[in-house]
Amino acid sequence: MRAFVFPGQGSQKLGMGADLAAASQAAREVFQEVDEALSQGLFAIMRDGPEDQLTLTENAQPAIMANAIAVLRVLEKDFGVGLADEGACVAGHSLGEYTALCAVGAFSLADTARLLKLRGQAMQAAVPVGVGAMAALLGADIERAGALAAAAAQGQVCEVANDNDPTQVVISGHREAIERAVAMVKDFEIKRGVLLPVSAPFHCSIMQPAAERMAEALAETVPGPLALPLYANVTAASVTDPAEERQLLVEQVTGRVRWRESVLAMRADGIEQFVELGGKVLGPMIGRIDKEAEVASLVTMEDIESFVAGL
Repeated sequence: MRAFVFPGQGSQKLGMGADLAAASQAAREVFQEVDEALSQGLFAIMRDGPEDQLTLTENAQPAIMANAIAVLRVLEKDFGVGLADEGACVAGHSLGEYTALCAVGAFSLADTARLLKLRGQAMQAAVPVGVGAMAALLGADIERAGALAAAAAQGQVCEVANDNDPTQVVISGHREAIERAVAMVKDFEIKRGVLLPVSAPFHCSIMQPAAERMAEALAETVPGPLALPLYANVTAASVTDPAEERQLLVEQVTGRVRWRESVLAMRADGIEQFVELGGKVLGPMIGRIDKEAEVASLVTMEDIESFVAGL
């Protein structure tokens, strides 16, 4: 059994999608549709920069989604490989959950682009620049990361944001609390704490204003039926009901991304191969979570051809 998975923020880079667009009309159509939906030349920013525009949250989120869906459309239209035929479920890391929902038909491509643009804007607007921060804890498991976050909070917000794999947990909250946590890592037998170059403290309770904006947006753009089950970030469990998933997307803004648990849950349910579309970030994480899991990451036309040849 196979799961298709979709990367989150941080997987963007200049030139993304350019080679695929040059090689495939199906990919070009995805980027054109996203540009039209956003009334913005997003693909030009993806291809040519400037880099500081691409890394803006409101641009990075729809760009990462568009890149992954372009890979999917090439699979479907150029190679005749259908997601629902070849996969048993989907999952995505943070914004990747929206990409996964687009992939299984719960959202149209245009609606997904608009929702992610708004999500990026809402997350940025929720907290003044400089007030929040995030840090990656390297060599940390969830228990030690949680204990460190609690000790560093000291009346401020310092919470586990991403449980990525057995060796990496991300914390999020007020900048002073996150900086205290980074300074205290050795006390909790954590190898290293690294401040992340992000513009807002994602996946913590400070993001509540953004969650409220997304609740309003998702009340107007509700998910439709899912062609495959989705493993949700905040529950690390399979979801098939669109109404339940809508609520989980709202909770996801402030909630923990339980990626490690999601992968383990998919493995327990019989998934043997994970295929990452549009990035090479989740594959290494999955390998650290379960060394027996088979992983493929599809970004280039060569990646796609190799994957299809192995089906």
